[in-house]
Amino acid sequence: MSSKEIDVTCPCCSARLSVDVRTGQVMKRTLPVKEGAAEAPKDAWASAQDRVRERTEGGKRKLESALDYERTKEARFDELFKQATEKRKDKPADE
Repeated sequence: MSSKEIDVTCPCCSARLSVDVRTGQVMKRTLPVKEGAAEAPKDAWASAQDRVRERTEGGKRKLESALDYERTKEARFDELFKQATEKRKDKPADE
């Protein structure tokens, strides 16, 4: 918390609010932990960070998959060429 923000507790829902003193805007909201709940709910910033992290990891997986595909391309083309030449050898020449 900076000196330009204050923390207050909402009287209605008991959420902790960080309010910017200059603008009066709520900068962060943390919901209270309910008894019997397995874990505290994440605030919007933490859930956004999780989504970005998952998207980044998904991008890395896609990149690795594409690189593996490119690395094996030559072997796949060689196999296709081999099959095509065998197929051509099996056909009679007069067709």
